[in-house]
Amino acid sequence: MPPVNSPAWWSFGRNAQHSAISAIETQPLSRIVWQAPLDLAPQYTGSGGLLIHYGSPVITSHNTVLMPVKTTATGGFRVEARTGQTGVVLWSLASDYRLPTPGPSWTPSFNPVLTPDERLVMPASGGRLLVRSDPDAAMGTISTIAFYGNACDAAPATCDNTIAINTPLTTDSHGNVFFGFSISGANPAGLTGGGIARVAPNGTGTYVLATTAAANATMVKPMTNSAPALSTDESTLYVVVNSVATGNARASGQLLALDSGTLATKTRALLLDPFSGTPAWVSDNATSSPTVGPDGDVYIGVLEASTSPHNRRGWLLHFDGTLTQTKTPAAFGWDITTSIVPTSMVPSYTGPSPYPLAIKYNNYGRNGGDGKNRMAVVDPGQTQADPIIPSVQVMKDIITILGPTADAAWPGGVKEWCINTVAVDPMTSSILVNSEDGILYRWHLP
Repeated sequence: MPPVNSPAWWSFGRNAQHSAISAIETQPLSRIVWQAPLDLAPQYTGSGGLLIHYGSPVITSHNTVLMPVKTTATGGFRVEARTGQTGVVLWSLASDYRLPTPGPSWTPSFNPVLTPDERLVMPASGGRLLVRSDPDAAMGTISTIAFYGNACDAAPATCDNTIAINTPLTTDSHGNVFFGFSISGANPAGLTGGGIARVAPNGTGTYVLATTAAANATMVKPMTNSAPALSTDESTLYVVVNSVATGNARASGQLLALDSGTLATKTRALLLDPFSGTPAWVSDNATSSPTVGPDGDVYIGVLEASTSPHNRRGWLLHFDGTLTQTKTPAAFGWDITTSIVPTSMVPSYTGPSPYPLAIKYNNYGRNGGDGKNRMAVVDPGQTQADPIIPSVQVMKDIITILGPTADAAWPGGVKEWCINTVAVDPMTSSILVNSEDGILYRWHLP
């Protein structure tokens, strides 16, 4: 088989801006070349549901697929390195990572990251990172790093039980790794609540507590499942922090802009429902991560403050890079990290925006909608009336497409596009998107 030397897929959303734009042309979806299980002990509900978010594979420049695998019913994890051509396992590395407690009702994702200097970094127990060098080779050096130093060396079990990484990992072009963590009890490191950490390639750690960064005692931790994002010049780190939902109170949140070197707060923005103007619901069951556009604008999905008016579709909030200007939202957003679509992929588009966005447009029958779930390419610079709440102006539709498979549970409805993020392929002008019918689709935009 010919050797491969192409741009890598480094992380969730491919890069630190989560644009999800591929640098390689995708092959036709004509056959399954190989397949492998990513959950060795799936835990189905009584109705057959599978309430878990799976981590995103990362792929080296030499086409080694680094696949996160759940190994036990309660959440053991490992990364399997497989050749992209055949799926043969090159190596496997288990992590002692423990899920955050208390956790959301959906099992959070376990997301490794590939650094530009070819290190695989994955979460480990106690808020540590497990690092493996040379992921294309059968053998590699393995090390662990704690962002808080050696404070837990005398009582590692206590830290294992109380400190947990609760977001996917994000890396910049220099190999610095950023992530969020949550705290569930007293620990030798003296950490409380939760916060945001940065680990340099040499192992030096820096962190800031969420309450300090947000200047708000209720914003106690980063939002679970929400990967930090970096500005295009990598000087600013965008992170979502939220409160803890108690009783009937839903978690609210802030979007923070931090200095990526020091983690000092530059600016912060409350995440508000565009309809009510009150705090949006920032749920740990979502997979919404910030996306940074080529112009520096920032997008983040939230749930509405009250689900009844908007069919639990949520909103995709839109800010400028300084978070001081709130712009037009999109009509869906709560469980999606939006992807950037180059305008060259949409020949029919003649608007003023430098790029459109790809999102899903679910309209859940179980929450009062018509069950007609769609994908959408929308214009962040032009507006239309929201289809559910016409008094709210949202991003204008460029193209939408109905799901292809009927949903017997909702007459006239279709299976939803059940995605965390989509992959964008400019070479074929298509978007790769999976549906709850169990099929991967290529949506050819022209």
